[in-house]
This record gives sequence, structure tokens and C-alpha cells, in this order.
Amino acid sequence: MGPLSHPSRAGLFIKQPQGYSAFIPKPLPPDPSVTIDDEMLSLLSQADRALGRLDGSTEALPNPDLFVFMYVRKEAVLSSQIEGTQASLIDVLEFEAQTLEPGHPQDVEGVVNYVRAMNYGLERLRTLPVSLRLIREIHERLMHGVRGGQWNPGEFRQSQNWIGPPGCNLQSASFVPPPVNEMRQALDNLERYLHGELPTPDLIKVGLAHAQFETIHPFLDGNGRVGRLLIAFLLCECGVLRRPLLYLSYYFKQNRQEYYDRLQAVRHKGDWEGWLKFFLRGVNSVAQEASATARQIVNQREAYRDLIGKRFGRSAANGLALLESLYQRPVIRVQHVVEATGITFANANNLVGQLVENGLLREVTGKKRNRIFTYQPYLDLFRDNLVETPDVAINET
Repeated sequence: MGPLSHPSRAGLFIKQPQGYSAFIPKPLPPDPSVTIDDEMLSLLSQADRALGRLDGSTEALPNPDLFVFMYVRKEAVLSSQIEGTQASLIDVLEFEAQTLEPGHPQDVEGVVNYVRAMNYGLERLRTLPVSLRLIREIHERLMHGVRGGQWNPGEFRQSQNWIGPPGCNLQSASFVPPPVNEMRQALDNLERYLHGELPTPDLIKVGLAHAQFETIHPFLDGNGRVGRLLIAFLLCECGVLRRPLLYLSYYFKQNRQEYYDRLQAVRHKGDWEGWLKFFLRGVNSVAQEASATARQIVNQREAYRDLIGKRFGRSAANGLALLESLYQRPVIRVQHVVEATGITFANANNLVGQLVENGLLREVTGKKRNRIFTYQPYLDLFRDNLVETPDVAINET
């Protein structure tokens, strides 16, 4: 019997005393072990090459951390949108720049929490490996003070949850994760696997770990976001990437139904190979897109530095200083220009005018006072207009 026709390979659906069937996952690695056929080998090779190019291309950036700054925020928006959040990238940037108008989407704070959780986790990795403790700490920061935050931030669930269409119950759910006792054992098994020494290709290990975490579903809310953060943390921990620049939320969002179907095929058919091939295609695609964005940033920055040097005359030095600051603060007011350059308000206002005339800044408020400007050409490199509502609901008893 081949691995693809082994229904109990990933675990078993066990009927509970209450009448519903919950899935009890088997420990990783899969048994029988993952089949690395020619297609899997090719996808693994392509994904590894794409990650290597991404890691190298970001090193060519004048300040790689500024690319990370925007990329993390784009990922935060996309990952949160998968869960139904309506906040956009510009909402987040305006919130952080304290320029967001009243009446903004209330869930923007949840996206900002995602950014904080990501940054916290990356800093924490210097002293703590990816572990259940780190996962709880990340969840606490992700859910603090936002929708779902009343569901025990930073604590694994103490009751049964389920996944399915809005309004479904345990009996009609699409998938019921393991009950609490089995969940705890599954989490312990996952942690042991992450710390194990089995000779497994890094991307295979990361792909297996993400799917297993989503199957365990250990929180009452926020599992999808934590599971997607887990991918970036593991890639950084194992040294595949020096910076957190591979985020699969865009790919998962574009291929939402296949994502769910592939995870379900693991649970019902033991089809780890189908999931891993889907995962590796995503790694390759997203890494190539990020590398292209990094190259565009380099080219754009050089073109604008040249433009400022040629057209701004005596204002060129201040224009170049402001340009550099825009990569970390692409939403500004004139007062921000004063702070970034040290020039007077009147001169800052004139400098902003020059940048508007040359297409670097766009005034977005239409106000005579307290106007807000965006570094629009840069924001366009990170543009994403896929805003959808989720087609699954996560519930708790």
C-alpha cells in the first residue's frame, strides 16, 4: 500500500462521547516516511534556489531592514485579511504614523498586533528556540486587546473548537481538532519533532510543522495567523533566511480552497506529499516575487536619488535625507519632514511641494492644514487589493 492510499497515516478520526468525531494526529515525521519522488525533488530544488536568491538580493539593498519593515506589514495585512480583517496596508501605516482619521477600520489594531508579534518573535529567537513557550508568547501579543482577545491570549485552549461554515456546530463541522487532552500530547510531540535531529530537508520540516500545527489548532482564535508566523520563525531559526522575508499568506490567499483541501487530504488520506508539493510551489512563487520587489526597490531608490540630485538644486541634500526616511515612514505630514531633516516648517513645506511635483509624494487628504502625504511609488510595490471575507469560521464551545 503506497503512502498516498494510507488513510490513517496522519492520524485517526475518533468518535467522542458527545457524538462527534475529532481528529487525533499521529506524531511527526509521517510513517511511512515522505516519498521524495522526482517532482518533489524538483520542487524542493526550485524552492531552495529561490530562497537563496531572495537572501542574496536583500543583501544588495542599501538598508535591508527597511525592506523588512514594509514586508512584515504587508504580510500582517494579508494574514489578517484571510481571517476577515478589512484593514489595508495604508490603514496600518497611517495608524503607526498617527495620521489615521477617526472612523478607521477597528481591526487595524489587530494588524498592528501582528507586526508586534512578528518583531517580538524574531527578537526572542535570539535566546529561545521555536517552542510551545514561544508560540504562547506570540499568541499573547497577537490577541492582546483585540477581537478574540477575550479568548485567553497566550493560553492553549481548555475546550473543544471546530472549523466549518458560519453557524455550524460540532456535528456539522468540516473539521474537529483533537480534544484537549490529546491536543496537549500532540503539541508535546510537535515540539519534540522541531527539536529533533532527524536528517530532514529544512523546507520539508517547515511544511510538515505548519500543517501539523493547523491540525492541532491549539487556540480558540488566532491559529491561522500563528501558524503562518511559525513558517517565518522556523526559516530564520534554521538559517535558510537571515531575515524574515518569506511570507506565504498571499499564496495561501490566492489558493485558499486548495490550501484547505490539501490540509484535509492529509487528515483524511494521509497525503502529506500533495500538501508538501503545494507548500513548495508557494515557497518558490513567493520568494521569486519578493526578490523582484527587492530589485525594484534598489532601482527605484537610485532613480529618485538621481532625480533629486539633478532637479532640487540647493534643496538636494535635504531631499535625499527625506527620501531615505520615507522608506521607514512612507506616510507623513510636513511636521515629520521637519523632524527628519531639521529644517524650518516653511522650508519643509517647500521641499514636500517639490517631491509632490516630481511624483514622489502624493497628498491624500485634500486639506489645507495637517495634510497627509504618501510615498506612493514605494507603496505601489507592495500593493495588494485582495480583500475578501473568510469562508470558514472557527468556533468554541
